[in-house]
Amino acid sequence: MSRALQIVFVTGNKNKLKEVKAILSAGREPIEVDSRALDIPEIQGTTQEVSREKCRRAAELLGGPCITEDTALTFDAMGGLPGPYIKDFLAQLGHAGLNTMLDGFPTRAATAICTFAYSAGPGTEPVLFEGRTRGKIVQPRGKGQFGWDPVFEVEGKGRTYAEMDPEEKNALSHRYKALAKLREHLVGLSKSAATAPSLSN
Repeated sequence: MSRALQIVFVTGNKNKLKEVKAILSAGREPIEVDSRALDIPEIQGTTQEVSREKCRRAAELLGGPCITEDTALTFDAMGGLPGPYIKDFLAQLGHAGLNTMLDGFPTRAATAICTFAYSAGPGTEPVLFEGRTRGKIVQPRGKGQFGWDPVFEVEGKGRTYAEMDPEEKNALSHRYKALAKLREHLVGLSKSAATAPSLSN
C-alpha cells in the first residue's frame, strides 16, 4: 500500500484548515495535511502577488515545501472590490454591512476567489492554483459563521455557503476548485519522482 502524500499548510485559521483537510483527504489520491501557524506580514497588492510572496516567505521559514492560501471576494458593481481586502471589510462592517454596501447598485453579483500557492522549498518560485465560484451578495442567512459564508449565495443554488452542509459546500466552493488543481499538481509531482531513474549504481 502506497504512502499518502503529505503537505504542510501554513495557516492559523482553524476553519480553513478543517475544510482543506476534508477536501484533500477525500478521493482516490488522498493527501495528508499538517499545519503550521507562522507570523508572515502580508504585502499590499493583487491576490496573486500576495499569494506568491506569502508562500515564498513561508517556505524560507519552514525550510521545506508548503502551501498557503488567500481568498478574495469581488463585487461586480465595485470593479472588483473588496477583493483581497475582504477580511478587513468584514471586520469593520460585519455581514449585514457587506450586504448594505451594495444598496443602490444595479447588481449584487460577486465572485468568490481562492488562490493556493505551492512552494517546493526555499529559493523556488511558488506555483499558483485558483478557483472561482460565482454568486451574489444577500442578507445574512444560515447557521455557518465562517468568514463571509452567510452573505454569499451560490449562483444557481439559491442558498448561501452558510446554509449548506460541509459536504455540499466542499464539493462546489472556490476553495474546492483551487484544491482540485493543487491536488493534480502534487500527485503529478509524486508520480514523476516515483518514475524518475535512479542516479545510484
